[in-house]
Amino acid sequence: MTSHPCLGALLLLVSCSGSTLGTVDPVAVTTQDQSSGTTALLIAVSPVNERVVWASGARGTFVRTTDGGVTWHSAQVSGAEHLQFRDVHALDENTAWLLSIGPADSSRIYHTRDAGKSWTLQFTNTVPTAFYDCFDFWDERRGIAISDAVDGKTLLQSTTDGGAHWTPIVSARLPVALPGEGSLAASGTCLITRPGGSAWIVVTGTIARLLHTSDYGNSWKVDTIPLSTIASVSFRDDRHGVVFGSDSTAATAATRNGGRTWVRGGRPPFPQGVYGGVFVPGARIPTVVAVGPGGSAYSADAGSRWTSIDGNAYWSVGFASARAGWMVGPRGRITRIGGF
Repeated sequence: MTSHPCLGALLLLVSCSGSTLGTVDPVAVTTQDQSSGTTALLIAVSPVNERVVWASGARGTFVRTTDGGVTWHSAQVSGAEHLQFRDVHALDENTAWLLSIGPADSSRIYHTRDAGKSWTLQFTNTVPTAFYDCFDFWDERRGIAISDAVDGKTLLQSTTDGGAHWTPIVSARLPVALPGEGSLAASGTCLITRPGGSAWIVVTGTIARLLHTSDYGNSWKVDTIPLSTIASVSFRDDRHGVVFGSDSTAATAATRNGGRTWVRGGRPPFPQGVYGGVFVPGARIPTVVAVGPGGSAYSADAGSRWTSIDGNAYWSVGFASARAGWMVGPRGRITRIGGF
């Protein structure tokens, strides 16, 4: 295991409510390379807890661990070897969903209840110009999936029975799509949910926007984001969120009021854009980690200042706790990260 002191002590006075919390101990981020058992590009990751983690990627690949990454099992979904699974949602060590991307019937959702020994094809896109990007679940029954806009309309599917049936959300309930609007299918983090019915979706067209529901998709609000593009969104509660830019500026923006107003932040200290970013659950101070083809970094002040972690290429990141997260990327790369 390699330890990264992260360029000095993070003696930050941080508060998301505006008050001072005081100094905190230095953050000593630790990283550990793990063997995924595949050379396929890994694109999304879904930790269930500190022991059970699923990841997915190119060539119909998924990988799974039940011992915190000491050992990983890799396999391909039969009949889906030509697909890219750019999102994964895991419920437990046996139950998970995979979303593949692409035009027409390349956009699919698969489901397993037996740790990946068999998969059920639950959804196949039938709209020729649709292209699904991300999905997420509130619980074992309720979920939502987003496509790039079709004919000027936002296209969302929802399920209330664990994916057995997916139904388009009535377009009248949805914001009117802007020209060329869509999401970046790069990390499985362009759509996130939180308990209680909230979900946020980042989309980019002529401007960058954030779609938000607080009632399981029955109604929606739209926020304009002060970035040119957005790849990823993360909220640590219903008020405090960060979005991550996917273009070369790799800029970020943060909100403290549920998205009504946004403050542009700094950029992570790595080249190219951000593909995925998340809040670290249970961190001593609120911390976000961002990854992309140029490396990884973290911020303990909602994206204003950033500290490099490493320069490896990653596509996504997810955490089970402040002690255990995973970053995934090209050629089967999996790096365990902790220390927050």
